[in-house]
Amino acid sequence: MFTISASTLRRVLWLDAASGLGMGLSHLALSEPLSGWTGIPAAWLQVAALVVFGAASLAGWLASRAEPPAGGVRLLAAGNFAWVAASLWLAFGAGLPLTVLGLGWVLVQALLVLVMAELEWAGARRAQGLAMA
Repeated sequence: MFTISASTLRRVLWLDAASGLGMGLSHLALSEPLSGWTGIPAAWLQVAALVVFGAASLAGWLASRAEPPAGGVRLLAAGNFAWVAASLWLAFGAGLPLTVLGLGWVLVQALLVLVMAELEWAGARRAQGLAMA
C-alpha cells in the first residue's frame, strides 16, 4: 500500500482530465473512421465520449483544488476502475469483431486508466489520512 503527495495527485488528475478530453473529442469528431479502424460501433464511441467528458470534468475540478477532497478522488478512481472492467468486457466478452488495432487500443487505454486509477486511489488514501489527523 502506498500513497502519493498532493502535488503528484494533482498532476495525475490533470493528466486524467486532459487525456479524457482528448479521447472524448476524438471519439466524437472521428467516430466513423475510428469505428472502421477499431471495429467498435460509432454509437458506442460517441456514448463513451460523453461518459469520458463527465469523468474528465470531475478530474479537472479535483485537480484545481489545492487539496483534492478524498471522496471525490475515490469516486473518480472507482469510475476509472469500472472503465477498466468495461474495457476488458469490450475486448473479450462483448462479441464485437474488433480489429487488431481495436483490441490493442482498448487494452492499452485500459492499462493507462488502471495506472491513473491506482495513483488516484493512493492519493485519496493520503487525503483521507490528512482529514483524520
